Amino acid sequence: MGFLNMFSSAIIMLLLISLLILVHELGHFFAAKLVGIRVDKFGFGLPFGPTLFSKKFGETEILIHAFLLGGYVSFPDDEEDCDLPKDSPQRFSNKTVGQRALVISAGVICNVILAYVLIFATGLLWKHLPENKFTLIFERYSPSAVQSVIDAKMQKGDIIHTVNGLDVDYPTVLTKQLLLSREFDGSASQELIEKKLEELKQLNPQLVNEETIKAGTVVKLPTFTDEEPIKMTMDNILGLEKYKSNETKLSDTQKDLRDKINYSKEYKLENDVLLIDIAAAISDTKKPVSIVVLRNNEQIALTPVYVAKDGKLGIEQSYVERYIETKTLKELIPATINYVNYNVGFMIYSLGKLFTGKIPMSEMNGIIAITKIGTEIIAYKGIFQGLLLTAMISLNLALINILPIPALDGGHLLFLIIEKMTGRPVSKKFVEGLSNFFFYLLIALMVIILYNDIHAWIIGKI
Repeated sequence: MGFLNMFSSAIIMLLLISLLILVHELGHFFAAKLVGIRVDKFGFGLPFGPTLFSKKFGETEILIHAFLLGGYVSFPDDEEDCDLPKDSPQRFSNKTVGQRALVISAGVICNVILAYVLIFATGLLWKHLPENKFTLIFERYSPSAVQSVIDAKMQKGDIIHTVNGLDVDYPTVLTKQLLLSREFDGSASQELIEKKLEELKQLNPQLVNEETIKAGTVVKLPTFTDEEPIKMTMDNILGLEKYKSNETKLSDTQKDLRDKINYSKEYKLENDVLLIDIAAAISDTKKPVSIVVLRNNEQIALTPVYVAKDGKLGIEQSYVERYIETKTLKELIPATINYVNYNVGFMIYSLGKLFTGKIPMSEMNGIIAITKIGTEIIAYKGIFQGLLLTAMISLNLALINILPIPALDGGHLLFLIIEKMTGRPVSKKFVEGLSNFFFYLLIALMVIILYNDIHAWIIGKI
């Protein structure tokens, strides 16, 4: 992919993200105008650092700031030295709760509308929309194929249907499970280690009372046993919850011993070790992987396969993204609604995982990651995929903004709900203090996310 293509794709993605911010703020702007509130400032970017552009159009000053990650509209109520009387109907505070709620929520509403428009337009022009799922197809064995997968007799065109019971709707369902199932992965269950310790004692009764087994001792080894298959959830696969293994990690001594024993029936020790070290070494073996394929629309369970030490089976596969046809309005309208519903549901579920600590802060990414991923999507997959990603960012922006957090639109709506319920507005000083606190908290969060983005880019994670 040429530099010019990547550069132009990056520019397109940045313009699309800028469009989302602009649409959000225009929502506030036009809603304010609709209910008769004067808009003193319309800012693109946040008021930090230098102002790149400033010009007054009518009663509104348009500003573009160097820190482009955001935007705002400013009402007379925001300025202490405003020339409008305190009881002026052009002030935000003098409007009804319903009118103020409309102005506050207009940005979110516009982002949701824009998302629907982008998805609808994509389906209309592209004639289909992604189903958010993939089909993984076996193509051939590679020269490095492990014997167990050859013995499983996979055939060209087999659709990999499930792996260890999980539906293979994404390529990562296979790759992540294979990686965690690799031979000699450096850990084993404590239960298996204890079982092997007892078997060692039975085979070598003369060693039972020995505190340290001396170098040169020949130890009879029990039959090697497969470890338990890994049990991942779709949350683990999708990165919504970190996979946690209950297995015991082997020490360097135990790993070295494992490599030297390498499934032998007996082993002459080269160094002094503990019997438990031998038990741990022979417990770290291989985990079976159960694969079900679809062949001629029939589900076929293959014999268990075992993954090499590099986490691979030695098979070549292709994956095809599934699409829903949208050639007619009868197909397009429900497909658009379903696409939004699916992705919003996933976003809400992901937010729940984030707030409960299931997704660590280090996994959060922001504008740099979004721009880089969007650039690559546009460059490699085309503008329609870029438009769909923009629609998802727009929905995400709306969802984040509607959260009941002071300094966000949802926080201001919360204060309005309290005002409606109590019959009097929340103290302006309290609102400003709390909003300022959360504003700086959000800025700190943005800095952390920015660091995550840069670090992820440096290490090649994005």
